[in-house]
Amino acid sequence: MDDDVDSREAARNRRRDRDAAAAARELMRPGMGKVFKQIQDVQRRVADELPDGARDTTADGSGAAARDGRPRKR
Repeated sequence: MDDDVDSREAARNRRRDRDAAAAARELMRPGMGKVFKQIQDVQRRVADELPDGARDTTADGSGAAARDGRPRKR
Protein backbone atom coordinates (compact mmCIF):
# COMPACT_ATOMS: atom_id res chain seq x y z
CA MET A 1 0.00 0.00 0.00
CA ASP A 2 1.30 3.51 -0.80
CA ASP A 3 0.25 4.97 2.57
CA ASP A 4 2.65 2.75 4.54
CA VAL A 5 5.31 4.78 6.30
CA ASP A 6 7.98 3.67 8.70
CA SER A 7 7.36 4.01 12.43
CA ARG A 8 9.56 7.11 12.82
CA GLU A 9 7.69 8.96 10.09
CA ALA A 10 4.32 7.90 11.55
CA ALA A 11 5.38 9.17 14.99
CA ARG A 12 6.53 12.46 13.46
CA ASN A 13 3.16 12.84 11.72
CA ARG A 14 1.28 12.14 14.96
CA ARG A 15 3.35 14.74 16.85
CA ARG A 16 2.76 17.29 14.10
CA ASP A 17 -0.99 16.66 14.17
CA ARG A 18 -1.10 16.76 17.96
CA ASP A 19 0.85 20.05 18.04
CA ALA A 20 -1.48 21.59 15.45
CA ALA A 21 -4.55 20.50 17.42
CA ALA A 22 -3.04 21.87 20.64
CA ALA A 23 -2.71 25.32 19.09
CA ALA A 24 -6.41 25.28 18.18
CA ARG A 25 -7.41 24.02 21.63
CA GLU A 26 -5.36 26.77 23.28
CA LEU A 27 -7.88 29.35 22.09
CA MET A 28 -10.75 27.38 23.64
CA ARG A 29 -9.36 27.41 27.19
CA PRO A 30 -11.47 29.09 29.88
CA GLY A 31 -10.70 32.79 30.04
CA MET A 32 -9.68 33.14 26.42
CA GLY A 33 -12.97 34.89 25.63
CA LYS A 34 -11.80 37.71 27.87
CA VAL A 35 -8.52 37.93 25.96
CA PHE A 36 -10.42 37.98 22.67
CA LYS A 37 -12.63 40.80 23.95
CA GLN A 38 -9.58 42.77 25.08
CA ILE A 39 -8.07 42.44 21.62
CA GLN A 40 -11.30 43.63 20.01
CA ASP A 41 -11.53 46.57 22.43
CA VAL A 42 -8.01 47.71 21.53
CA GLN A 43 -8.74 47.37 17.81
CA ARG A 44 -11.95 49.38 18.23
CA ARG A 45 -10.12 52.08 20.21
CA VAL A 46 -7.45 52.36 17.50
CA ALA A 47 -10.13 52.53 14.80
CA ASP A 48 -11.97 55.26 16.69
CA GLU A 49 -8.78 57.33 16.85
CA LEU A 50 -8.21 57.17 13.07
CA PRO A 51 -9.03 60.27 11.04
CA ASP A 52 -12.35 60.08 9.22
CA GLY A 53 -10.76 59.58 5.78
CA ALA A 54 -8.64 56.63 6.92
CA ARG A 55 -11.54 54.30 7.73
CA ASP A 56 -12.91 51.57 5.50
CA THR A 57 -15.64 53.09 3.36
CA THR A 58 -16.39 50.18 1.03
CA ALA A 59 -19.99 49.06 0.90
CA ASP A 60 -19.20 45.45 1.71
CA GLY A 61 -16.84 46.31 4.56
CA SER A 62 -13.95 44.40 3.02
CA GLY A 63 -11.75 47.44 2.63
CA ALA A 64 -10.70 46.18 -0.78
CA ALA A 65 -9.86 48.70 -3.43
CA ALA A 66 -10.38 48.33 -7.15
CA ARG A 67 -7.70 46.43 -9.08
CA ASP A 68 -6.05 49.63 -10.26
CA GLY A 69 -5.57 50.78 -6.65
CA ARG A 70 -8.23 53.48 -6.70
CA PRO A 71 -11.05 53.35 -4.14
CA ARG A 72 -14.36 51.96 -5.35
CA LYS A 73 -17.15 54.32 -6.27
CA ARG A 74 -20.06 54.41 -3.87
